[in-house]
This record gives sequence, C-alpha cells and structure tokens, in this order.
Amino acid sequence: MPQTSLQPDIAPGGPPHAAQDIPAPPHFPGTGWRWLDRIVAALVLLGGVCLLAIVVIVTLGVVMRYAFGTPLLGVNEFVQLTAVALVMAALPYCTAGNDHVAVDVFENTLGRWGRFTGDILSRLLAGIVLSILTQRAWVKVLDAWEWGDATNMLRMPIWPFYLILAAGAGLCVVIFAAQILGILRRGGR
Repeated sequence: MPQTSLQPDIAPGGPPHAAQDIPAPPHFPGTGWRWLDRIVAALVLLGGVCLLAIVVIVTLGVVMRYAFGTPLLGVNEFVQLTAVALVMAALPYCTAGNDHVAVDVFENTLGRWGRFTGDILSRLLAGIVLSILTQRAWVKVLDAWEWGDATNMLRMPIWPFYLILAAGAGLCVVIFAAQILGILRRGGR
C-alpha cells in the first residue's frame, strides 16, 4: 500500500479532529532516479493540462450549444484525443507510486514467497504488454508524421498523441523494471 496520505490520529476515547479526516495531498512517489522522476513529473504536469483543457472545452461546448444555440464543432475529437494523452501522461506517475488497483484476496494464503513471485510476475507481464504497446505506438508516430494524419473535423495532427502514448507506456516499462530490481534486491520479505 503506497504511503500517499496521512492516517488520522485518533485520540483514545474520541473521534479524530475534522482537519485530520482530510488526507494530505499525495507526495511525488519517486523512482529513485532523478532523471526519470523529472520526466514523470513533466508528464503528470502535461496530464493536468490535458484535464483542464478537456474541462474548458466541454464547458465551452455546453455553453455555446445551450446558451447561444451554436454547437462547438470538434469537441468529441478533441476530448477523445486529449483523454488518451491525459491517461497515458498520468500512467507513469501512478506506476511509480504503486497506485494501480491490486487485489490481495490470496495474499495471506500465498505466503511471502508467493507474494514475491506474484509481484515479480505481475510487473514482468505488465512490462511486456506495455513494451509491445510502446513499440506499436512509436511505429504509429512515424506513420502519422510521414503521412500527415489528422482528425477529420479539426485537422489536428495525430502524431503528438501517439507520441504521448509511447512515452507514457515506455516510462512505465522503465519504472516496472526498476521496481522488479528493487523487489529482487529486497527478496521475499
């Protein structure tokens, strides 16, 4: 379980204070490699910009449609591509913090060596799948760049979105590799 929030300090015999019920903002999880942490931080910042852009465009589209009777064309294209960028830009941050969904139904049954093996295999499998995704996305970056692929309505170039997809997936592969090395160093504890 990542340590991204403070646990409330419950005084004996009483409820926690209201201010202590609110979790602290998550800290940057860090990978242990400064260069990788900087790239992950830049991508998560890009993800935040994408989220704000989606909110602004959708709000503007709704206001234009219902207040002025003139729909904003291309909102769907923009939201679809920007959502891909948002998710793939935030994925390395989530990976670095071990914030992915984990099901630990068999954790006690497996024992420490079973958990050790499961941790290694899950990261290895995710790394393999994301390696394939990275390679295929990079091929699409080059194709979209060469052919000038763009969206139908807005004529937005598609290659930057494939590039963000490749970068996010590729960084996740590096982070999974670093996590596997850390798990192997610690052993089955």
